[in-house]
Amino acid sequence: MTKKNIITILLCLIVGVVIFLNSTAKQVFVDVNTFYQVYLNGEKIGIIKNKNKLYNLIDSNQSSIKEKYGVKNVYPPTDLKIVSTNTFHDTLNSEKEVYNKIEERDDFTIKGYTITINGTTNNYKINVLDKNIFYDAAKRFVKAFLDENEYENYINNSQEEIVETGRIIEDMKFDENITISENYISVNDKIYTDELELSQFLLFGEEPDTKTYTVKLGDTIASVSDSNHLHPEEFLIANPNYTSENSLLRVGDEVNVTLIEPQLTFIYDLKEVTNQVIGFETIEVEDASKPIGYREPTQAGQQGLQRVHEEYSVTNGVGDQGVKDSSYEILREPVDQIVTIGTRRDYTYIPENRVEITGSWGWPTNKGYIITSSWGWRWGRMHQGIDISGAGNANSPIYSAADGVVIYVYNGCPSSGRGYGDPCGGGMGNSVIIEHADGYYTRYAHLTKNILVSVGDVVSKGTRIGGMGNSGSSTGYHLHFAVAQGTQTNYFNPMRLYGG
Repeated sequence: MTKKNIITILLCLIVGVVIFLNSTAKQVFVDVNTFYQVYLNGEKIGIIKNKNKLYNLIDSNQSSIKEKYGVKNVYPPTDLKIVSTNTFHDTLNSEKEVYNKIEERDDFTIKGYTITINGTTNNYKINVLDKNIFYDAAKRFVKAFLDENEYENYINNSQEEIVETGRIIEDMKFDENITISENYISVNDKIYTDELELSQFLLFGEEPDTKTYTVKLGDTIASVSDSNHLHPEEFLIANPNYTSENSLLRVGDEVNVTLIEPQLTFIYDLKEVTNQVIGFETIEVEDASKPIGYREPTQAGQQGLQRVHEEYSVTNGVGDQGVKDSSYEILREPVDQIVTIGTRRDYTYIPENRVEITGSWGWPTNKGYIITSSWGWRWGRMHQGIDISGAGNANSPIYSAADGVVIYVYNGCPSSGRGYGDPCGGGMGNSVIIEHADGYYTRYAHLTKNILVSVGDVVSKGTRIGGMGNSGSSTGYHLHFAVAQGTQTNYFNPMRLYGG
């Protein structure tokens, strides 16, 4: 075979191969199609030709969801994935078939907003249809703890300056970190569509133990609150139609006495100037010409008046135990009450027209004090005493309120507390209990470590027993002052001793 013939044969073979490959390639491209693989929660549930048709089926078949939430569109589950693919397979699923699988296995979604709340103790999420629902509910929550006029004046920067007395808000915030993001939300998740419903959750928590009470003759807000373990302020929060503790209750009305469990921590900082009464002291003067049992006031006591300037924070309606800053000025000095008592032994004497003496108890701190937490119920727990702050704050003197004998001293806590919940000293921190005449007991808690008395010491009214501290379960320098009678745990409101 000649060289020319060999070359001709090779050329023919090459041309034939090219023609074959070209025709094969055309056949391959003709047979390849673009379809969509559908995955639900990671599992492949079908292959469809038209993904938009599937989306339209999901949206158009959910009229009940649209009616319930008042939305225009319904969307696939969050874990639905649709991936385009090129395949030679002609076996397809209909969009209706795939839709039925989705409806059977998962929940459809609507567009809304997820509120993420991260705090010291609370971490949770809230779903709302419109973010304004959360904004309005948060405002309702705030106004439950703060006068509406004060809130509006702060927001609008229209607070009046303090002339003689009054208060202004210097700052307000939520203690939690709150973020808002648009989201596709499962229709079987809780979605708030109403600001009032959400505000109730923020105030009372999820599924609270709802309680109501029917007003009876003689009921007051104070009495109803106390019998249901509420502070009157909590009653007013739960029943916003009543404006103050002095509001009248109508017999037969049903009131809300559900315990409040705030889901947010609202804090505002106050600068406040108030006029506060200074109680008078009682001085006993012995008279040997008068028999034992004789007791008559020879000089009337008069209360004084002080102007107190303080800066402190309020958390969910409760003033912090300690103040940031305080000072005071005396507007009117108190006048001591002088009482003459007889010392002559005469067992036949029976006093006539005996006068009931008040004001015989001394105040346990210096002047310039403020009561940051009063006696009563708060968040379902009984506060069996009063918290007194100011008066010089750290290590300012604490005095015995009356003559007595020291029967208990705990002096084992650090001078400054480790925060609320600190179990040191049973929560009361460094503390003293004094027994007085007529079965009275006084407790002085959260003192600094340098307590000045010991068990068995006899003290007089006004004896310094220690310093104002922040030990035990404490959130700031203050004195927890409690009074009992009969037994050490039969507490009553200490303000009863001072005419309150």
